[in-house]
This record gives sequence, C-alpha cells and structure tokens, in this order.
Amino acid sequence: MPTGIIESLDHEARGITRLDGKTIFVEGALPGECVEFESYKRKPTYEVARLQRIVRPSGNRVTPRCPHFGICGGCSMQHLDPAAQVAVKQRVLENTLWHLGRVRPAQLYPPIHGNPWGYRHRARLTARLVPGKGGMLLGFHERRSSYVADMHQCDILPPHVSALLMPLRAVLGGLSIADRVPQVEIAVGERVTALVLRILEPLTPVDETRLRDFADRHGVVIYLQPKGPASACRFHPADAPALSYTLPEFAVEHHFSPTEFTQVNHAINRVLVRRALRLLDPQPGERIADLFCGLGNFTLPIARSGATVVGIEGSAALVRRAGENAVANGLAGRVDYAVANLFEATPASLAALGPFDKMLIDPPREGAVELVKALGGEGTPPPPGRIVYVSCNPATLARDAAILVSVKGYRFRGAGVINMFPHTSHVESIALFERD
Repeated sequence: MPTGIIESLDHEARGITRLDGKTIFVEGALPGECVEFESYKRKPTYEVARLQRIVRPSGNRVTPRCPHFGICGGCSMQHLDPAAQVAVKQRVLENTLWHLGRVRPAQLYPPIHGNPWGYRHRARLTARLVPGKGGMLLGFHERRSSYVADMHQCDILPPHVSALLMPLRAVLGGLSIADRVPQVEIAVGERVTALVLRILEPLTPVDETRLRDFADRHGVVIYLQPKGPASACRFHPADAPALSYTLPEFAVEHHFSPTEFTQVNHAINRVLVRRALRLLDPQPGERIADLFCGLGNFTLPIARSGATVVGIEGSAALVRRAGENAVANGLAGRVDYAVANLFEATPASLAALGPFDKMLIDPPREGAVELVKALGGEGTPPPPGRIVYVSCNPATLARDAAILVSVKGYRFRGAGVINMFPHTSHVESIALFERD
C-alpha cells in the first residue's frame, strides 16, 4: 500500500501528497502526517484516496467530538484542532488569491473566529423513512452519498436544537404522511426556534394534534411548507415571537422568515459586521452602495453611522423584508432599496444608480465579476474610492480582485478569513480595496 507525506490541505480539507508525479488527495489526512492510503478515483494527473493508516500523526490531530464524524457529511475537519483549522483556511485564501488571481493583499487581517461548537443557527436536514434502519432518519447526508446519516446528536447545532433530533424523528415517524415529509429546515432566532416541515401531502387532524403537542412541549414554532420556500406558513403556535437576530453594537434588529437567507453563525456575523464597518469607515453625508444586500445585514449598520445607503438585491422578497427592517429600526430615511440582477450589471445600469463614495459587495459564491467589470466604465461616475468585499468563495474573490487591481486601478489593502463554518472546509473572507 502506498505511503506519502501530507504537504497541505486542499479547499475540501483533503490532505495533499505526491506520488510518481501525480497529486494525491487523501481524505482524512493532515499536513505533516505520514500516511498509508488507497486510491478509489484515478485520473491522468491526480488521484483521490482514502486514508488507511496513520504512520506518523500530526500534532494538530484531535479526537472528533461528534460520534457521527466520518459518516455524516456535515463536517470535514473535526479531526483538526480548531485553531489549526483557522490557519489552514487563511493559507487556502492566500494561495488562491495568488495562484488564481496573481494578487496579494498588503496586509493580512487577524482571522475572525469564535466558539466552534453550537454555532449553526440555520440548517436544512433531510428526513427519510427507512424501516430497515428503525424508521425515520433525520440529518445531513452521509459523505459522498445521498443516504441520510443516522444522527442522534449534532454538536455544531445549538444544544437545544441537537436535543430535539431524536424527539423530532419520533414525531415525524408517527405521522400518517411520514414518507411524505422529505425535509426539515431549522432557523434559530433571538427569542424563538422555528422548524419548517416540507410536506408533500396534507396532514390529518391527528397529525396536526401531534405536531401542536410537540411544539408546545419543546417550545418551538412549527411552519408547514407545501410547495416552494415562499409557501412556508406558521402552523403552531400562532402567537409566538417573530424570528429575528440583533446587532447590538449598532442598535439594529433584523426580522426574517425561516426560509429567508441569513448568516448561520450569529456570533461571527456580529464580528464580521463590526470588521466590515471599520474597514468601510462610513461617514455622515457619504453615499454608500451595499450590493447583494439581502435583508440589510450591512445596510442598516451603515445607515446607523449617518451615511445614506443604497441597497441592491436580486430577490424582491428580500428587498421587501429589508425595507420593513429599515422602517422598524427607524432608518428608512437613510436607506433606499431596489431590486436588480447584479450578475448582469453593465456600465449603464451602474450609471443609473449615481455616484458612490464607497461600496460594500457581498455576493454569493458566483462572485461579482460583471459588477467589477462595469465599475468606471464609459458613461459611469468615477468608481468609489473604497470597496469592502465580503466573499464566501476564495476562487471568485481572486478573480474579481485581479480585475479590481489590474484593470480598475485599485490597491489591495488587506484580506483575512472569517471562520463562519467551523469544522467544515468552507472559507469566507473579507477584503479591502482602495484607489486615489
């Protein structure tokens, strides 16, 4: 069986070694380790392998806390010390920026990280009735599989949510439509926890009674979703508090529905917003753009500073929610929201928005390539002097950073990672660009 020394981790948290000129990705191996492995996927230039034996372990290897680690696909790095996880992600960010974008930040910001356990305030779990495995299963998918992991607990969920898994499995398994409830979405707010049940057939009166009893006994709110996300409606109790999260430093509270996008890690999001606002440095009288603004996570803190903010988002539902939150927080007079597809941004569409002193960009994984290409185009106002870019994909950040630096004349002032998803290979980051 082949043996190799692991050099580093890739973006999927697989160990990288070399053998006969080929790159080998070894699942479960850590940098510095000597391991034996067995390949299960072979390509001309690389192979993917399973770890068979650790000949010499890394000093950063730890015993995974979760009994389901290695089977459940929800986490990929629990075998690596949490502090070392952050260092690995910082290295992934640096390497990606250079190898894909040929750019390096002038400064590396201290990583944003926090409690690696109980952080996940949003989750989408698959439910599946499997009589051969004892009935209803509820959890994330198994690694590299469409099967549902047989989860009894989940330590990345808040403890009170983890404690609900087995009782929830029991109540779902007892429904008359147990085989027609494929998904449960979890959303944890400041004052309430919501469970959204995707149902493919109507409930019977007995089913409804069972779900009401469950909600009352466990202090949760149950929503039913018969079709797409927009169809989710509150089932019981009707008088429970609304879902929300707060940004106390900026005296802001955001309300949201359980199927609307919000950051999964509330504690890290507070630090992220603080970092973003410090880098952006909004001032009274400035006009600032918040692009891909969602329900106003950054917009309202920027407005609280005294600046005027224009929030642009592609989802009309999120823009409506953002407007409601602006009114509820007394900031409607400083915020304008609009619906626009920023993936199709052009110089003309940016010119229609008018000039901005500064800009915050927080795109999904696809990045903001058309937007950054359009900055400073023919007929547009001068580009903003400062751009803060919040990214959930190092590869698209590297691509967009290269355009900002090489084409648009910005200086790459700094970048750093945000460990929004501990124990996973997911890398979020924040970057600052400036021009004269």
